[in-house]
Amino acid sequence: MADYGTVRTSAQQADLGTIAGYLYRLMLRNLASDGFVFTDPADPNRFSAPGCVIASPSYERDLASIRQNYVFNWTRDAAVVALEIAAAHDPVIDGGSGPLDDYVTFAATCQRGTPTLGRACYTIEGEPRAWTDQYDGPAIQSIALAAAFDQLGPDAQVLARAVIERNLAFVVDNWSAPSHNLWEETRGQSFFARSVQLRCLTELRANTLGAAVPAAVDAAIAGLTEALDGHWNGVHYVSVLEPESPRAGYDPNIDIVMAAVYGAVPVTDPRLLATAAQLRAQWTDPVSPVAYPINATDGALGLGPMLGRYPGDVYDGDDNTSGTSHPWALCTANFAELQYRLASAIEADGTVPIADVSRPFFAALGIDDTMPPRDAAARLRLSGDRMLRAVIHHGDHLELSEQFDGTTGYEKSVRNLSWSYAAFLSAARARVSN
Repeated sequence: MADYGTVRTSAQQADLGTIAGYLYRLMLRNLASDGFVFTDPADPNRFSAPGCVIASPSYERDLASIRQNYVFNWTRDAAVVALEIAAAHDPVIDGGSGPLDDYVTFAATCQRGTPTLGRACYTIEGEPRAWTDQYDGPAIQSIALAAAFDQLGPDAQVLARAVIERNLAFVVDNWSAPSHNLWEETRGQSFFARSVQLRCLTELRANTLGAAVPAAVDAAIAGLTEALDGHWNGVHYVSVLEPESPRAGYDPNIDIVMAAVYGAVPVTDPRLLATAAQLRAQWTDPVSPVAYPINATDGALGLGPMLGRYPGDVYDGDDNTSGTSHPWALCTANFAELQYRLASAIEADGTVPIADVSRPFFAALGIDDTMPPRDAAARLRLSGDRMLRAVIHHGDHLELSEQFDGTTGYEKSVRNLSWSYAAFLSAARARVSN
């Protein structure tokens, strides 16, 4: 009889849709409810409120190798989880409020107690954490609430509408203000935040939810559209303009790809694809000083590559002392989703959007001007599949941490990261819908 602990999931043979079903249930373990409660690791006498989505169950005293505490609710991370719950359309059992109603209630609790709607992170009780302010949060939260709205109970809809209205007012009033970026490392004009804000305002400008929209929304949309264009430096999109604490090696940054997955940047944008080509090359080209050895190993198995955040990254996810970066599950899954969405766009349009700046992106997959659109789309999907299969191959019996060791491929950093699951699920949905 085989021992479950000694076998691995066959990444090359496993059906990605079936795997996604398992990962969805694993993701739900990080969502609190009335009957599933987390203890605050800083105070054993305090407990989670329903609807709290912890980033990870990892706490620095739980594992000897980890010096991170992720038992908090990040507005953005919770929103990407809520998007996947909304997409699943799970029935509410036994007349309960359901996870989406709980999510709305927790979002409203955080709003009422925070000094600014831009606060990035909250305790599991819903109290603002002394942390950075990130202005993508209210925007992506509103996107998630709109996606979930039809599945909410009547009381939750009233509450969600009020949360959305406050968020919209905040975005319209603050879209031009500097914000801490996605990685919480520098403050300035964030490409990711601007893209998510633009998507939020564009989608909700003429909403049918009954949410009031600020009068200045059109001016904000025009301003954000122009501002995003200003991030192009002729070679790639710049992650943060006017940074208050510039970081060496911050570009090209994977948050540009994430701005297409969660924001308003079209996946056919040649400048986006030019940036994506550089992102892939820096972690796969053998001559690149930041290439991950595991990508060469995986490539021989028909898997990968796996991608990280940016070339100068030094966050190892454990005790942050090694000064070495590693690939992330969510970054890899988001890149896979970019390729799935691009494949769908190519088939819908009947053309491959090859331009001078985007040619390297397609060339890396053997796609040129002579290839029929259907064949180009197939190659993009195959490339996305290889990336998701690498994530599964290196996962610990499908459990996904934040990072994988760039040399060995073993999981590292905090375990069971909510966003890792949500990113895989989002990519899998994009693949199936194509």
